Amino acid sequence: MAGARKEEQNFHAHKVSWARERLNVDPEQGLDPDEAEDRLKRHGPNELESFGLSNPLRILAQQFKSVVILVLAAAAVPAVAFGQWPEAIAIAAVVLVNTGLGFLSEWKATQTIQALKVQEAAEVTVRRGGREKRIPVHDLVPGDVVRMEEGELVPADLRLLETEQLRSNEAALTGESVPVNKGTDPVDEEAPLAERGNMLYKGTSLAQGKGLGLVVATGMETELGKIARQAREAESAEEPLRERLDRLGKHLAIAVVMTAVGVAGLGIIAGREIVRMIETSIALGVAAIPEGLPIVATLALARGMHLMAQRNAVVKQLNSVQSLGSTPVIFTDKTGTVTENRMSVRRLTGPGNDLEISPEKATASLPELLRRGLEIGVLCNGASLAKEGEARGDPMETALLRAGLEYGLERPKMLETQPEERVVDFDPDVMMMASFHSDGEGLRVAVKGAPEHVLEVCTRVADDDHDREFGDSERKEWEERAESLAGEGLRLLAFAEKRVKDARARPYEDLTFVGLVGLMDPPREEVREAVDTCEAAGLRVIMVTGDKPATAEAVARKAGFGEEDEPLTVINGRDLPDLKEIGKEEKERLLAADVFARLQPEQKLRLVELYQDEGLPCAMTGDGINDAPALKKANIGVAMGQRGTDAAKQAADIVLRDDAFATIVAAVRQGRVIFSNIRQSAMFMLTTNFAEILAVAVGALLPYPLPLLALQILFLNVVTDVFPALALGVGPGNAGVIHQKPRDPDEGILNRGNWTEVILWGVLMGAVVMGALFMALKVFGLEGAAATTVSFLTLGFAKLWFPFNLRHSEGGFLHNEITRNPWIWASIGLCALLLLAAVYLPGLNTVLQTQPPAPAVWAALLGLSLIPWVMGQLRFAMFGARP
Repeated sequence: MAGARKEEQNFHAHKVSWARERLNVDPEQGLDPDEAEDRLKRHGPNELESFGLSNPLRILAQQFKSVVILVLAAAAVPAVAFGQWPEAIAIAAVVLVNTGLGFLSEWKATQTIQALKVQEAAEVTVRRGGREKRIPVHDLVPGDVVRMEEGELVPADLRLLETEQLRSNEAALTGESVPVNKGTDPVDEEAPLAERGNMLYKGTSLAQGKGLGLVVATGMETELGKIARQAREAESAEEPLRERLDRLGKHLAIAVVMTAVGVAGLGIIAGREIVRMIETSIALGVAAIPEGLPIVATLALARGMHLMAQRNAVVKQLNSVQSLGSTPVIFTDKTGTVTENRMSVRRLTGPGNDLEISPEKATASLPELLRRGLEIGVLCNGASLAKEGEARGDPMETALLRAGLEYGLERPKMLETQPEERVVDFDPDVMMMASFHSDGEGLRVAVKGAPEHVLEVCTRVADDDHDREFGDSERKEWEERAESLAGEGLRLLAFAEKRVKDARARPYEDLTFVGLVGLMDPPREEVREAVDTCEAAGLRVIMVTGDKPATAEAVARKAGFGEEDEPLTVINGRDLPDLKEIGKEEKERLLAADVFARLQPEQKLRLVELYQDEGLPCAMTGDGINDAPALKKANIGVAMGQRGTDAAKQAADIVLRDDAFATIVAAVRQGRVIFSNIRQSAMFMLTTNFAEILAVAVGALLPYPLPLLALQILFLNVVTDVFPALALGVGPGNAGVIHQKPRDPDEGILNRGNWTEVILWGVLMGAVVMGALFMALKVFGLEGAAATTVSFLTLGFAKLWFPFNLRHSEGGFLHNEITRNPWIWASIGLCALLLLAAVYLPGLNTVLQTQPPAPAVWAALLGLSLIPWVMGQLRFAMFGARP
């Protein structure tokens, strides 16, 4: 068996006899129990490997990979070495708070269920030793003969031996939105999963009929197992925010080392005490690192998760919302994502009649011939509608029942006047179904089925006055008509009928053609607007589905994909080349496609990799088992919560509880708001930290007290800085952020323009701090701690006014996203109290080495602290707000 893996994959291409010989089994007897036990030992249980949960120790260790945390921890080393215990303890506390928050958020995110094993405790009917019995699904082995009935889950991959009106639900595996007809005849060796009509696959279910199948693969060798392996082996793309934070941390680490070494060296050369230079180096290390940034980023993202949860999007990873906001490409599944996964009647057409039916409102009445056709669809029907609206049965048949209700054709009432005498179930060989009804004048035979098959057996055609002969030319016209409607994305059924005297009469001959019905799984109402919004935001939305190209193209067009006057580029999975070996021209064609149809799971995964290799981060939406590998590999995986399989939910980063595509647009906007807010927070922290670095570096080289001490810097950075930065991080954001183009994937948290602002504002604030120190020393005659207190408070209050310099282009002086943010005002009030506590609260002022200033000194330092704010408002008046 192990050496014939390729042949095992091709059971669909061979006759039943070949399958029996290949697996060495007689279907009448089944496997001998001893042989079955031997095969179980060789192949192992019919189980999927577990996706084990993350180890908590590994998650904790992951937190210390942050360069920001490592540099901050390194700053504590000299503090301990030289007995600076207050500084060391304070730095250690900051490190613990940051790592603790990160650990809790990541640990919570890992608490997901192992979803691919839900069916393995079930039992199945097998034939062994000439007897049928029930055994656990996990005991199945290749060669077992399995009997299945309607409603059962398929326990393994089966080659069908016998079928009886068998149809299976394969939407989760292949994307096919309606049950698939099954038979036993071989199919083409290259046929995709969706077209292997003689196979049943693990993870699908039977919608109708019965079947006898031969197990050809179990466990991880099934198609479901292969998908599970791909999902496990697929490496999730690094979240953009994490990459950018690490990159920023590395730059800061280099700056810290160079600045600290340089300043310490110059100070020692200038004759400064070594202990003072060590203290200065600690102060520089603390000043250079925005200790609160990881906290602010984590809490901003957590708030984003909360806001998205209110919009029915469950975010499993903190960075996912932000990452979706920066992703330029969204791959979306069709069935259940773009569409409602709910068939509805959209067209009724017959001789001399054609009617489009609005999904919102039915037409007041139907022409007689169209009503006659819909009656056939309601009578010849195996589905049912419960009183509470629950539908049972084939989606196309339930759609016909719903359409009938709109026009007063309720099946139970119709059966009271036209009792059902006989039902001929749908036969996949003839693609038709029939039912016989007595109406007091004999028997009415109602037939529905595939148009090409129904038209072939019709000899007459209905007319307003009376039925007439159905000629070949007219039949050809109807065939062309059916083909045209199919091109519009409609799934078609043909209606026919006749009258007989005996219920044993053959149903499929000498029929009268009555008309066609076109059904559609309609796009969700909000999808077009959502797609338009995505395109306006610079996001490409690409449909990726296992459905047929014609259907996918029509749905995509109705959902608003592509340019209005331009044809859609649709690529069939069968025509998709090996994505690892394609030329530049072929690659450009694939990158320009609007729709990919009939894709295999491996192709979806390769497609995501193709875009990522081109520097295009991708979001992938889906709900099926077959989507799991691509969901995991994509930068952001988005699964449907209502219709999605557990496998898809487990692999995804975001789960939409309402399955609404519009929720993705809300996530995109929220993601962009979060990144913009974090950028503002980073600019705030880095600007003020740069001011601290300049002040400490310059002060270390002058024969004056240091303008800021290490613990004072830590107090500003961790206590007072965090609140304004957090207020910026959780702000409502720009109203027009959704209309901005996606950022360059390689762009850091701060771009070149942002760094320029940081440096210029930092120089100005650093100068203000040094000016405050000189004012304290020369104007007010203060010394030591009293003078340092003035420069400390000046910087502290300057930081409180600085957020108003970070507003964007929308709004004016009084009305903008900063002034409208209530958290900004709350943070200013709280931080002002904390600064007062730093100089007036006993114990705290001792640790921070501060002294209360006199009223005149207070007035002077507050005036100095307003200089950066005044300069910022002058800049806005002269050059406009920031972009």
